[in-house]
Amino acid sequence: MNKEHKTVSESQVTISELMLPSHTNFSGKIHGGYILSLLDQIAFACASKHSETYCVTASVDTVDFLQPIEVGELVTMKASVNYVGNTSIVVGIRVEAENIQSGKVKHCNSSYFTMVAKDKDGTNAKVPGLIIKSENELRRFFKSIKRIELRNERIDYSDHVKYNAKDMLHELEGYNIKIDI
Repeated sequence: MNKEHKTVSESQVTISELMLPSHTNFSGKIHGGYILSLLDQIAFACASKHSETYCVTASVDTVDFLQPIEVGELVTMKASVNYVGNTSIVVGIRVEAENIQSGKVKHCNSSYFTMVAKDKDGTNAKVPGLIIKSENELRRFFKSIKRIELRNERIDYSDHVKYNAKDMLHELEGYNIKIDI
């Protein structure tokens, strides 16, 4: 690690790609799995630039497909480091699609990838700290802390709740299910 701390701008990555017919799903829209693959690639690039080492995807938090992406649109992904821990980095990614004929741009996706830095032996590696230089960067850092807290609460809840089917049945009223066990 060359630097003890880095600015957000030092590791920002932007990629653009024209969406082709080969990227479509059965309804003719760009396949969500293809977008997820691009998201993982840009998260890797951004985290690796920050950490100056290989990074792996630890988790993906919040992948909301807000609007469909059409064939012929130019998709631009903008990634930046939103949070750093000791060995982990949260990369925020914004996805926009531009109709290159009209110039109209739409926000299609915002995602958060937690990446873990690895050394040459595959052991978790310490990452540089983050230098916050704007209120927007500070807001993103705070929001990442909150997402981490909520994820930990969800995991803790799932680990400690005792599920007894007979005691839980009343909670399923109003759901579109038929229980046949």
